[in-house]
Amino acid sequence: MKLVPVAYLASYLLSLLGNSIAGIALPLIVLQVTGSALGAGTVAAATAIPAVLAGLLMGVVIDRINRRTSSVVTDLVSAASVAALPLVDLLSGLSLGWFVLFGIIGSLGDVPGMTARDALLPAIVRHGGIASERLMGIREALGAVALLLGPAAAGTLMVLFDGSTVLWITAATSLAAALLTLLIPHHVGAIVAADGAAVGRTGSGWGQLRDGWRVLFRSRFLVMTTTLSLASVIVLASLQGLILPVYFTLVEQPGMLGFVLTALAAGMLIGGTLYAVAGTRGRRRAWFLAGLIGSTLGFGIIAALPSVWLVFAGAFVVGLSSGLFGSLMGVLMIERIPEHMRGRIMGTQNAIMTAAPPIGIVAAAVLTEYAGVNAAAVALAAVWLVALVLGLASPSLRNLEPNAVQAESDVTVVVEGA
Repeated sequence: MKLVPVAYLASYLLSLLGNSIAGIALPLIVLQVTGSALGAGTVAAATAIPAVLAGLLMGVVIDRINRRTSSVVTDLVSAASVAALPLVDLLSGLSLGWFVLFGIIGSLGDVPGMTARDALLPAIVRHGGIASERLMGIREALGAVALLLGPAAAGTLMVLFDGSTVLWITAATSLAAALLTLLIPHHVGAIVAADGAAVGRTGSGWGQLRDGWRVLFRSRFLVMTTTLSLASVIVLASLQGLILPVYFTLVEQPGMLGFVLTALAAGMLIGGTLYAVAGTRGRRRAWFLAGLIGSTLGFGIIAALPSVWLVFAGAFVVGLSSGLFGSLMGVLMIERIPEHMRGRIMGTQNAIMTAAPPIGIVAAAVLTEYAGVNAAAVALAAVWLVALVLGLASPSLRNLEPNAVQAESDVTVVVEGA
């Protein structure tokens, strides 16, 4: 494999691993410093809205500058915001205000960083001599590795080191991700049109943002794929963040909850690896159906809450199906999102996916409180069933082969000229 995809994938893994460690360690450190669960909730709430807004608005910037540059800058912002916390702790001591301040600054790098890295994918395929199916399959598998290693690494580090010291390590992963991205030649990140010409910076930022939203919401293909991804995120986050913790508490086995994440990540690892090896074989519709129907089976098993071991099996099936489905969706996004609008469109998608989990968890909490955990689990399964029906019935998802890209591009051109 050439240097370009290796550097990209290594950077992706380190960035994701750092976020995974921080996601576990940071709330624990806030609790240690403030002694208040409300403090940890305040930090999470204060950073959520800026993260979503940054995802929506920074897409315009990502569409105006070199994609490699934007990826490096966002990783550096993330590294600096995390490293600032232990530095402040050394100088004056931490308080809730410092966590909120640097959490907001860090959120300006998180979703835009995800978008910048996603926007760079077509260039990695073009210059890296790697099939998009293989690249996306490996990327999905690496995401599973980060999901497996991150919580374990966070727990180990919190035992071995002082809380704020752990943040130096998470900051170092973001810094290393930025340095690895610098190994990708600068010209690889240049924004080019379909004919290979460089894309100019025309129009106001707000006008460009509106154009991106028009293309996203007027493309039946993009609306349907975004809807399916949104439904998956809501259902999975609600099951993992609320339904299963309540269930394992009721059966008096709360320590088993972590194994659900392990089963999910193991399934994703196998699914992503399978797609990387065999994704170019067979019709894409078959891969699509395997991911969609497999997710339905897995969500159905979990929602039934039959027994602890069957819940683990359901989580594995969901992970396996997500590995296939996520890899295919990544390939389709590479092919069908216009190059010069990739930041705006993917930034909007990533912002929606960032906002969705808290909304789903709150809705599941209300249902659990008033109707019981079983009713809430069934309601979540019903949400995915609706998504399944939409996915199977949608004409825009019937032909997923590369020869269907031109038809979607024609629609995009018409919309842009509206």
